[in-house]
Amino acid sequence: MKPWTFSLLTLALTGALLVTPLPAQQQPFRTGANTVAVYATVSDGQGRLVPDLERDHFQIRDNGKPQPITVFSNDIQPISVVMMLDRSGSMRQNFRLLEAGAEAFVRRLRPEDKARIGSFAERIQIDPEGFTNDQDELIRIIRHELQDQGPTPLWNALDAAITALSDQEGRRVVLVFSDGGDFPMNFRLRNRSIMDVMRRSHEENVMVYAIGLQSTTLRQPGRGGLGGFGGGMRSERPDPGLATIADETGGGYFELNRAEDLASTFARVADELHRQYLIGFEPPALDNKMHKLQVRVTERGMKVRARREYFAAR
Repeated sequence: MKPWTFSLLTLALTGALLVTPLPAQQQPFRTGANTVAVYATVSDGQGRLVPDLERDHFQIRDNGKPQPITVFSNDIQPISVVMMLDRSGSMRQNFRLLEAGAEAFVRRLRPEDKARIGSFAERIQIDPEGFTNDQDELIRIIRHELQDQGPTPLWNALDAAITALSDQEGRRVVLVFSDGGDFPMNFRLRNRSIMDVMRRSHEENVMVYAIGLQSTTLRQPGRGGLGGFGGGMRSERPDPGLATIADETGGGYFELNRAEDLASTFARVADELHRQYLIGFEPPALDNKMHKLQVRVTERGMKVRARREYFAAR
């Protein structure tokens, strides 16, 4: 069963649902072997979300060739999400603001959504043991179970999050926050790279949203300044790979310079995830290769974000 497709039987049932009111507990699309699933976010020239377009407004290309859209929905799709939070030493003074941001995201999850909460520093941990829609439990983890400060095994953490999502149906999302670059400090030979994680996200159809925060660190004397005398504070940007992987997988990237903006940004991510389009098409070839994807909207002034590749597994 391939993570990027869904069965003909489910499509037939979905078609019926699209013309009737949705049930209170909407089920995710199940995967089969006939349709590539693409989730798209559309915004206007002012950055406002546009959630009310129709099928005819979209065009999709596989390796440059137009493909008929066989499945379309602008209804809210359930998500399974792993939130991965950076607990590096540079974040220590902002831990409470980060936790408040994570809580803002959890409080906007819908009853049909499921989540787990992860943190990365000395180790990578993801709680609880299974996915849950219990907001009180998720908030308890955010407030009491996150680890203390440590290094930043960024790509190892994203790889672990993708593994945690591997048995979930439907739309799968990693939401990662970090204020620095990848720095696992474990001296292992098998640390994951951004290319490793990006390939897995394409093969397993995982969307990555990323929030980056510019951090301020103390510059040690003797490492800069006139005559070798330095010191003082310096600003560092988050790992540039965060923007890259978010763009490639169809998610979004938000870079902040104030920790006070974390709560509103986490809430914005939740709003985007609940206002995306589901677009499906039949793959022209199942050749065990990566295929380039292009999703466009015909309305002028609109910007669309969607994943740029998929793996056409046999």
